[in-house]
Order: sequence, then C-alpha cells, then structure tokens
Amino acid sequence: MNKDFAVLGLNASKDLVKEICDILDCEPFPCVVKHFADGEIMVEIGATVRGKHVYIVQSTCNPVSSNLMETLICIDACKRASAGEITVITPYFGYARQDRKAAPRQPITAKLVASLLETAGANRVVTVDLHAAQIQGFFNIPIDDMTASSMISQYFRSKQLENVTVVSPDHGGVVRARKLCDALGGVPLAIIDKRRLRPNEAQAMNIIGEVKGTDVIIIDDMCDTAGTLMAGIQLLKDEGAKDIYFACTHGIFSGPAIERLSNPMIKEVVITNTIPLPEEKKLDKITVLSIAPMLAKTIEYIETKKSMSIVYEMFQD
Repeated sequence: MNKDFAVLGLNASKDLVKEICDILDCEPFPCVVKHFADGEIMVEIGATVRGKHVYIVQSTCNPVSSNLMETLICIDACKRASAGEITVITPYFGYARQDRKAAPRQPITAKLVASLLETAGANRVVTVDLHAAQIQGFFNIPIDDMTASSMISQYFRSKQLENVTVVSPDHGGVVRARKLCDALGGVPLAIIDKRRLRPNEAQAMNIIGEVKGTDVIIIDDMCDTAGTLMAGIQLLKDEGAKDIYFACTHGIFSGPAIERLSNPMIKEVVITNTIPLPEEKKLDKITVLSIAPMLAKTIEYIETKKSMSIVYEMFQD
C-alpha cells in the first residue's frame, strides 16, 4: 500500500488516530485545532495535502456541535488545500437519534448533518454502528457503516460464560441481540418491553422470555445517561437473573451515567473506543475494546481499492 494518504485526528479522536496510525505504520498528519475566546473554531493543516487522500477521524460526541463544526471546518481546509479526496471517519455519528420526525414540527437533524458533510466537501463517510441504519440513505456519497458486533461477541466468547441469556433492551434492538445469540452458540434471547416517556427516560414494563437463574448480557448500540438501562436491570434482577453484563458500541455516559453504572447489580460494562473515555469516568468494571484494527483495515482497503465487503466479512461473526 502506498503512503500517499493522510490520517488526521481532530480533538475527539486523537488517541484513536494514534492507534490507527501505529497499525498502518504511519504518523498522524499534523493538524492544529484552535478554539477562540468567542467560541469560533479554526483548523490549520500542518503540511501539504495536495493530491492526497485525506482521512479525517472525528467522533461527533460531546460537545456534539463543536466537534461537528471542527469536522466541517477541517473538510473545508483540506478541500481548499487541494486534497485529492476526503473521507470522513465518524466512529460515533452525533445527532443519529434525530433520524425521523417523531412529532409534528420536528427536524430530521441526522439528514441535515449528512447534507452538511457533503456540502463541506466530503467524498466518502465511514461510520460505526449507526443508531439507525436508514441514515445511510441520507447521503448521496458512498458510506460504509462498520460494526463492532464481532469484537464484542469475541470478547464474551473468551469469557466462556455458561447458562447465559442475551437481552435486547427494546424491540428495536432484537436483530443486534439475535446476532450475539448466534455468535455465542445459539443461546436464548429475551426482550425488555418498555415505552419511552421522553428523551433519556423510558419505563420498563416486563420481560419477554426467561432469565431466571441465568447470567445475562444486555446488548445495545449506545448508553447515554443509563437511566433506561438501570430500570431494565432492576426488572431483570426481579425476574431472577444472576450476573448481569452490559455491552454497547458507544459509551456516551452523560450526566449520572457513571454513578448508575457503579451499581453492584452490573457485573461488567463492555464498550468500544468510538468515544474517548476520560479518566474521571473510568471504572474497574468498564472494559474498552479498540476499533482501531477495523478502521485501519478499512483505510487500507479503500486505499488499495479492494472490495469493502471483505472488511465487512472480516469483522462479522
């Protein structure tokens, strides 16, 4: 693979980019992000990108709008510096929960973000476990939505748990949970039946399936405040579940999430590094799996113009 490409890490993904570049045997491309006193952002590329394929890596996590603006401004800087092609790698795609009009006069902000990335000059987008698969249809440029499901299932296989049930925290996550069931050898599936009252708040109603006397793995795509999660865990405990593990791709962990996850009802929390986990939020029970090998392989296959379906297969169970 020739090295006529550049991998830039913006503020939310610098550590991840260092891991990716170590695998690709290259250095993170020099890039300085400045935040002025009034809140304005300026991005300066530290070396020529003329004719290069530039990979901009940035999760649009908290602060979501600031990280999104960094991404858009960086795309513009690269385009004006005559980059040959610009691929935006957004491990965590912010605003993905606003993928439809849930009520009259609401925006579809995920579509707006897709349009902004395209208008700024992105030629391709790479994401990881989009909250809603239909967001791929919001783009008019190529998009590859990778998945961390394989590394999560491999991790739990290595634990050799016996008598385990996989639990989907809602009806929308059943497909994801069923994949984990299959990866663990066809273990049983249960579903938490709930209704959402308002953002970050839902009421767990009952359990569909049997969890009594079994260890439980709850699998989801993200965890924000963990309020809904804890309500579900209490319900599982009331139904006789033993050790409870929670796994998700995106550990957002807003507000009281870490305090809630400290609850002894949860034995272990497994996440990936799509979103950086600051020191003050680290717990002994939180295990972080790295998506760097998958993203490095994605860059390699894009650069060598090989079929991305091969990468999908590498990281599927």
